[in-house]
Amino acid sequence: MRVLVTGGAGFIGSNFVLRARQTRPDWQLTVVDALTYAGSRASLDPVAGEIRFVEGNIADEALIDPLVAEHDAVVHFAAESHNDNSLDNPWPFVESNVIGTYRILEAVRRHGVRLHHISTDEVYGDLELDDPNRFTEATPVNPSSPYSSTKASADLLVRAWIRSFRIAATLSNCSNNYGPRQHVEKFIPRQITGILTGVKPKLYGSGENVRDWIHVDDHNDAVVAILEQGRLGETYLIGADGEKNNKEIIALLLELMDKPADWFEHVDDRPGHDLRYAIDSSKLRAETGWQPQYSDIRSGLRNTIDWYAAHVEWWAGAKRDAEAVYARLGR
Repeated sequence: MRVLVTGGAGFIGSNFVLRARQTRPDWQLTVVDALTYAGSRASLDPVAGEIRFVEGNIADEALIDPLVAEHDAVVHFAAESHNDNSLDNPWPFVESNVIGTYRILEAVRRHGVRLHHISTDEVYGDLELDDPNRFTEATPVNPSSPYSSTKASADLLVRAWIRSFRIAATLSNCSNNYGPRQHVEKFIPRQITGILTGVKPKLYGSGENVRDWIHVDDHNDAVVAILEQGRLGETYLIGADGEKNNKEIIALLLELMDKPADWFEHVDDRPGHDLRYAIDSSKLRAETGWQPQYSDIRSGLRNTIDWYAAHVEWWAGAKRDAEAVYARLGR
């Protein structure tokens, strides 16, 4: 199968490409990526000779249309995804997440190509900390940031093209990913790389905000399962029952990295910071048989810490840039 991976030099996309080379060696993979600050060709170095790479913006119709026409399937990861950046400047999120998705949809419609669209649980808003419920495929969208609202917009566009134009597509909304090759602006790698360089972790507000964490390899295995077994037109939620609040994550990182339990500092909370995300992935598991391999978050964090410790050259420059942005934002 000829598969086009949008955003394939980013965190989840690059890990998808590496994982697919291991588990689906017969796939012919093409990556298209704009190589913004969050994308890295170096993330694809282990398979550079085995894939095709195209640098470009998914909002560029002249680039995207012929690329899509050459493939049997598109796995659409490309997105601007950092909440803090969306609060600072929403336009790149509108361009990539909304207009870019529109370009992909029109191309798959013209050429009859299978699409799997990657989204986030943040489109559903948040849950109260003491709410026993979890997000399901029937949960109404209720986004709370420019990032999540543009992802919700993209999801709605995909569903409209499925119904109006009968494109062959599936969608997935996943909980918070962690793992190797994640940009150091994000919560877990920011703390890991900080500790590695002698800087105390930063905890937003009280640290009670809960995320449903999943290792990136588990997410990508689920995407392959949906691509191969999912029912066209359906949405699947991907989660690994990994609910932890931010304070618990920092405590685990400090323990695993041999630091005192109180070796962190509080910073001002993010505006509109969602309280809790929680995923019910029973539909995915029942229909595909997928199960996470990192069911214990400790083992997943150990894997992640070891990768960052061994790849300082991959993140050192980005770390300086990210911390300069956080300093400007007061976080």
